[in-house]
Amino acid sequence: MGANVETESAVEQVDTKGGLEVTEASNLEGNQPDSQTQSLVAECLPEVLERKPSVDKLPASVWIVAIAGAAERFAYYSLSAPLQNYIQNERGGSAAPGALGLGQQTATNLSNMFLLLQFVAPIPFAIVSDMRYGRQKTLMFSLGIYQCGSLILLLTSLPIALDRGAGLPGLITAMVLIAIGVAGVKATLPPFLVDQYNRPREAVIKVKGSKTHVADRALTIQFITNMFFWLTNLAALSSLASTWIEKEVDFWASYLMGFISLFVTVVLIYFWKRKLVSMDTQGSVLPLSLRALWCAARHRFSLEAASPDSQRDRHGRSVPWDFRIIDDLRQTLTVCRVLLFSAPFYLAYIQIMNNLISQAGQMRLGGIPNDTMQVWNPVACIVLGPVIQRGLFPLLRRSGVPFGPIVRISAACFIMGAAMAYAAGVQHMIYSRGPCYSRPLQCPEAAVREGASSQGTLGNDISVWVQMPVWFILAVAEILGFATISEIAYEQAPKGMKSVVQAVTQLTAGLAAVLGIALSPITKDPTLVILYSVIAGLTVVAAFPFWFYFRTLDHKKVDPDTNSQQA
Repeated sequence: MGANVETESAVEQVDTKGGLEVTEASNLEGNQPDSQTQSLVAECLPEVLERKPSVDKLPASVWIVAIAGAAERFAYYSLSAPLQNYIQNERGGSAAPGALGLGQQTATNLSNMFLLLQFVAPIPFAIVSDMRYGRQKTLMFSLGIYQCGSLILLLTSLPIALDRGAGLPGLITAMVLIAIGVAGVKATLPPFLVDQYNRPREAVIKVKGSKTHVADRALTIQFITNMFFWLTNLAALSSLASTWIEKEVDFWASYLMGFISLFVTVVLIYFWKRKLVSMDTQGSVLPLSLRALWCAARHRFSLEAASPDSQRDRHGRSVPWDFRIIDDLRQTLTVCRVLLFSAPFYLAYIQIMNNLISQAGQMRLGGIPNDTMQVWNPVACIVLGPVIQRGLFPLLRRSGVPFGPIVRISAACFIMGAAMAYAAGVQHMIYSRGPCYSRPLQCPEAAVREGASSQGTLGNDISVWVQMPVWFILAVAEILGFATISEIAYEQAPKGMKSVVQAVTQLTAGLAAVLGIALSPITKDPTLVILYSVIAGLTVVAAFPFWFYFRTLDHKKVDPDTNSQQA
């Protein structure tokens, strides 16, 4: 059970048509239950203690922010899904739509740089969010930058702009602005979402009529992160619409759809701002934490040496931080180590956005756009998400099988590695088929005979549907991994550093993008089998030391009020 509820617990009576809410005594300040309430609790308590913890009812503000976040993801995938083709292929005459014709290697490098900026830039947004402006204001500012970038991409993708050479400079400018905007959103929106569930206590007993259940905070936050992950994957289906529009109309139409969806996000957050929960900023906590960290760094990164007592005893001086700052730093660094260790997981994931799209383009497409294949990933997440959330997780809890956050992330890394191994196998099959073998689309025989297709080149003789399983395997890994990473980043982080820790998750993805850039020499034919094999190996190998090093964290809980870890 999320928290032990004992017979001497204090009771708070609430007006819910006969409902009763029982909370831990430590969370109430001097509220004493009356005799009638004590009698009700005494009657229901034995039954309650036998019940499994459950998910609490979510306030409306959680759903508002979740829907706004889903609209942002709808916009993001509408803008980003066509980018690989937009950059890689020329206008007309190719097996896939295109605009700039810069080739796969350049397209992949630009894609990785785009992702890298998204993953590195959250840090300054997180700092100003936690210290000064709060998550809501920082989120709105980020959305404004994001909207400007999407407008530039829309305007410079128009045929008249491409004809006048505005395509590439417009793309670079738009990618920078969009990446910065996305960075701010990623640093602030996930913690802002969980902020909306602001119940401070860990467990609540609710009695309504004859029904009793225990609402557990940890399970509720796990549900919120999984629910948001499911909604964002539903929104990611916009990639299906955008890639179809890109082929049937043009790229500018796809980008117009993204621009409109992003505007919906801005409207939702702005007009509901008074209904949303805004946590107080922590002011000087972060600067003091940085000073304490610098002090620890000068003493061989020993936080104990930076403590007030140690500084007074060793150096005869007082410091402006207290033991709470040191404890928060210790906890933050532990969480950051967990997040940074998941870099190989992110490296495998970002293949969805570039190389797997290009791989589909090397196969027989049967008339569908190659970048449409990526839509099967969110479809798989939508289908499998409820099965895992409502089926697998409860089954494991009832069976007593430990499946905490660290085990879930370890399993996600292993499954992600399996997906990359399958992708390597698909690439090997592509290279073993004609007409171009290890040089897909590049041999004279790839030219389509008249009447064979409306396109200009033909992939190797293997159906694109062979690639299908990779999207479903990736989906299982994402469901286990991404929602859990968000859960850890919020629940384990101290109150004054939640946005900073969330930004570190993006920094980890940035590290993965750097690794992707380092692998760019083999991101081309005929060495793509090696690329996928290396990524598969890194991801699988990382899963075992990750679990071994951090496994004890699955047996600790964090008090939501003090942020202290408890066994």
